[in-house]
Amino acid sequence: AVARILYGGNTLLAHVVGAGKTYTMAAAAMEAKRLGLCSKSLVVVPNHLTEQWGAEWLQLYPGANILVATKVDFETANRKKFCGRIATGDYDAVIIGHSQLEKIPLSAERQAAMLQRQIDEITTQLGLMDRDTPRFTVKQMERTRKGLETRLERLNDDSRKDDVVTFEELGIDRLFIDEAHNFKNLFLYTKLRNVAGVAQTEAKKSSDLFAKCQYLDELTGGRGVVFATGTPISNSMAELYTMMRYLQYGMLQDRGLTLFDEWASTFGEVTTSVELKPEGTGYRMRTRFSRFYNLPELMALWREAADIQTADMLNLPVPEVERKNVVVKPTDIQREMVAELGERAEAVRNGNVDPSEDNMLKITNDGRKLALDQRLVNPMLPSDPNSKAAKCAENVFEIWRRTADQCSTQMIFCDLSTPKDDGTFSVYDDIHAKLLELGIPENEIAFIHNAKSEVQKKDLFAKVRAGQVRILLG
Repeated sequence: AVARILYGGNTLLAHVVGAGKTYTMAAAAMEAKRLGLCSKSLVVVPNHLTEQWGAEWLQLYPGANILVATKVDFETANRKKFCGRIATGDYDAVIIGHSQLEKIPLSAERQAAMLQRQIDEITTQLGLMDRDTPRFTVKQMERTRKGLETRLERLNDDSRKDDVVTFEELGIDRLFIDEAHNFKNLFLYTKLRNVAGVAQTEAKKSSDLFAKCQYLDELTGGRGVVFATGTPISNSMAELYTMMRYLQYGMLQDRGLTLFDEWASTFGEVTTSVELKPEGTGYRMRTRFSRFYNLPELMALWREAADIQTADMLNLPVPEVERKNVVVKPTDIQREMVAELGERAEAVRNGNVDPSEDNMLKITNDGRKLALDQRLVNPMLPSDPNSKAAKCAENVFEIWRRTADQCSTQMIFCDLSTPKDDGTFSVYDDIHAKLLELGIPENEIAFIHNAKSEVQKKDLFAKVRAGQVRILLG
């Protein structure tokens, strides 16, 4: 993988978790500097991992001269000074957090050129639209174009020009992005509508990164960007196109595939099939971008940038996983409420209810809450002795008792009903209370939410590793 980064163009390290992406990137950055292929690398990692990355880098290269950003460095008062240090120092690498990258702006001229290019792309796309294109799509794209034109005007007559160091002035000529899947929401113009996985929303951090990738492509001839992620494509095939735009924009331009509709019509087909309704009471027709044409050609283009290593290819030493599915029966109240959700969904689908009063998103959310605990829908309902929280607590207690000798730790994941301080019902508090009732000491149970700062998180994780905190909920 290191050789590929050094001798190839822009690279995507699509390596499974545990394959050693951190060391790969550190080695690539140091070797590129040693061979004179780059002068300064910028490594962008999740915010809470900057210091851990710094420590691991120095394990591999104890003599490396690296600059690691902390949260304080990017506070408004210190940002200018820190960017000045990056620009003037001769570092092997600079490690910053995801949110900090966005705070280093490109020059106004380059931003204006990028916005103008986006406006031109939309104009081209609008010109390709025919009479059959839904009016909604055309209006949506015209609205996007208007928004971009407004941003361009604002940029051109921005009187409060900040004298902050721009990205171009940092002297960065190699960019490494860890956990690159966090930047998947890149703007997308298409006449396809209601196709699952083809969203036309954008995150500002994604368009900012895209502009920086374009700048580095100009500077290095398409050799200056390295992405790393274990999940390059997780939800839809449009994500493959997004990754190609970041890393292989020149290749897409040469082949006339820069617009999504051109790419989609060359490599894919939109198919409509029957699938289960979200509320689980029947079936519906759903359109998805799912079937592929010219797959060998697509894979050949994709492999020009992607270095793919899956779990089967690497055969990493991982523990055997033992899955146990505990089936919990619904209460009579839950059964009645599920039937009610079905009726609500039918009313929404038939257009009998105003979307501001009730809609599918609200119904599926209520369904998720109901499946977890009936008290999330109505706190006045009784506690079910056989609820998911109760069964979970029993299992956790049993493992806690059985592994007392080696102080084994357990993690409980729950993405709904996180703890609040306002006294409202929460499944976290419910499990916590049940574990205390069963006899687990309070100091051995922790919520991740209580570790507010990076220092507190580090301290908590150390306690979990040492077996002082034996149950962590998050």
